[in-house]
Amino acid sequence: MFQTLYSYFWWERLWLPANLTWADLEDRDGRVYAKASDLYITLPLAFLFLVVRHLFETYVATPLAGLLNVKEKVRLKATPNAVLEKFYAATSKHPKQADVEMLSKKSGCTVRQVERWVGAAGSGAGGSVLLPPAPRCPSEDRLLPFSSWRFTFYLIAFIAGMAVIVDKPWFYDLREVWKGYPIQSMLPSQYWYYMIELSFYWSLLFSIASDVKRKDFKEQIIHHVATIILISFSWFANYIRAGTLIMALHDSSDYLLEVGATNCPPAAPLPVPLPSSPPLPPQSAKMFNYAGWRNTCNNIFIVFAAVFIITRLVILPFWIMHCTVFYPLDLYPAFFGYYFFNFMMVVLQSLHIFWAYLIIRMAQKFITGKVVEDERSDREETDNSEEEEEVAKNGPLSNGHPVLNNNHRKND
Repeated sequence: MFQTLYSYFWWERLWLPANLTWADLEDRDGRVYAKASDLYITLPLAFLFLVVRHLFETYVATPLAGLLNVKEKVRLKATPNAVLEKFYAATSKHPKQADVEMLSKKSGCTVRQVERWVGAAGSGAGGSVLLPPAPRCPSEDRLLPFSSWRFTFYLIAFIAGMAVIVDKPWFYDLREVWKGYPIQSMLPSQYWYYMIELSFYWSLLFSIASDVKRKDFKEQIIHHVATIILISFSWFANYIRAGTLIMALHDSSDYLLEVGATNCPPAAPLPVPLPSSPPLPPQSAKMFNYAGWRNTCNNIFIVFAAVFIITRLVILPFWIMHCTVFYPLDLYPAFFGYYFFNFMMVVLQSLHIFWAYLIIRMAQKFITGKVVEDERSDREETDNSEEEEEVAKNGPLSNGHPVLNNNHRKND
């Protein structure tokens, strides 16, 4: 039975155009072709990547975070308040503005104090046993090493990818991608580029459960699985020329993502949305933001948004996908592998459109000068200047928050 399934899986008509067999892709006359067995090495390499990542984060990125003065901050606590605790424990919905105003009257707190109290409670920093802890986004001292590792890999991979393809004729003329297909021998540089990229995405998939969970967690899983399938299939079917172009195109913007943008989105929304706190795009907690270099972070994010849109929404669909959809049909009739490869390309393109929408929305906020930091993320709810303002208005703070009691006079 296993042999039968194996035979069906490797049936030439699934992977190769008509009138071609696997015998046509056997090594001969000094020409080497891609083989499925080559990919076995990617699994041990993936675990090697996990080891290298651990060493990099421990001995390079974490000391870097210390030099940039990125430290774990003390989480603010919501001061116990009977009225607010009773409402928070009893309701399962997110309080509306009318609820906040009602709670303000009952508790003797200002509207802003109620919002801040609910924000602290929702972040998992409740000061009472009645408030169950909620998941929170990890602090910058964990996130900066994670982003540093990805930035380092994507930058090196992009440089290496360009070195692999920039001197090839199909980099300048996409019709050369299919010239002589599938009888196209493999170069050593293409072999290692494929093995390293595929191993890295395996390592991301293996570690995704223990890494920072972002708002686009499901989309990330789909992306990693689709990328692994696409890279593997392109290797099996000898779509190597197209594959190297696609991988280099993706790496061209990924390293910029790791150094620019704003805070990470919360694992779950807080019950009360604070003023001027729009939702953030996925995977937006990055290196310069953790270091407090906001202007640099914002400028790089704009550059990243431009590169992402040009590469993922223009070059990929109108050049690369046009190449993979139309040019092969000039050489051979469509077959299963042709449809499958382009279907996976459509899946990736759909994810790019989803992320581009969020990126464009965030870029608009940068350009128009609107507030772009989400107070519901892993950032502390107050900074020093805000704390000083609260002290002046409301008196002493309890671990960063004003002490709330029923005798407090309203002062909006």
